[in-house]
Amino acid sequence: MLKYEILPEQLCYEGTVTESQFFEPEPLAHQVVLAVHEAQYLDRLLTQTLTKQEIRRIGFPLSADLIERELRIAQGTVTACKFATDDGIAFNIAGGTHHAFRDAGEGFCLLNDQAIAAQYLIDNKLAQQILIIDLDVHQGNGTAAIFKNESKVFTLSLHGKDNFPLHKEKSDLDIAFENDTSDELYLATLTTTLAKVLVELKPDFLFFQAGVDVLDTDKLGKLKLSREACKKRDRIVLESARKYALPLVVCMGGGYSEKLTDIIEAHANTYRLAKEIY
Repeated sequence: MLKYEILPEQLCYEGTVTESQFFEPEPLAHQVVLAVHEAQYLDRLLTQTLTKQEIRRIGFPLSADLIERELRIAQGTVTACKFATDDGIAFNIAGGTHHAFRDAGEGFCLLNDQAIAAQYLIDNKLAQQILIIDLDVHQGNGTAAIFKNESKVFTLSLHGKDNFPLHKEKSDLDIAFENDTSDELYLATLTTTLAKVLVELKPDFLFFQAGVDVLDTDKLGKLKLSREACKKRDRIVLESARKYALPLVVCMGGGYSEKLTDIIEAHANTYRLAKEIY
């Protein structure tokens, strides 16, 4: 998508970030992928031998470039974990491929980058209790399924009730909003819910899926959040992480507004807030 090219240009142009703050990940090592995804699925992905039905479920025609891109995205989120540990917060300007399951891709997601990074932290004893805060308008169904039996990863999803995916998985905590949910209800619910989870769970690492498909301008979202409310949503998450001194990795997730400026501005606000808060 064009936003992945324009967003970093905008952030550098306005001075929110500098080019020196960006890193370019290499493709992720296969053994790290295999801690989350099944070997047979990864092999058929790499050899581009998925069935037509599996490819339709993903939504993209397979290509070597697309698969390499997914491996780089996943490595980006893994690498961001170190930066977040050192600096408090780090971003993957792509990422948030939360519809990918252990054995299948779905909804434009081939490999689940946040799940891979979370598992990497656990396996290397870099975190004991992880909280994944998924505020994309679509439920993080792949992430929920991957960690359904893993007590060290808590999945929290606030999403649209009548949106993709049609079949929702069971996160550790799901909150489904009706169509046209207002700014006030959404923000009040998030504030209360996140505060409660942080106090009760006591995580030591956070991931944030910061999709901007919650906007009232989004073609697919069905919620009615203003751009300002989306910014307040991000402030709640970033200030909470800062308050408890928890490392935070942010991935951009979805955004499908008609006007590209609506998408770019909403995503850029997340970075602007990080500069302000951190």
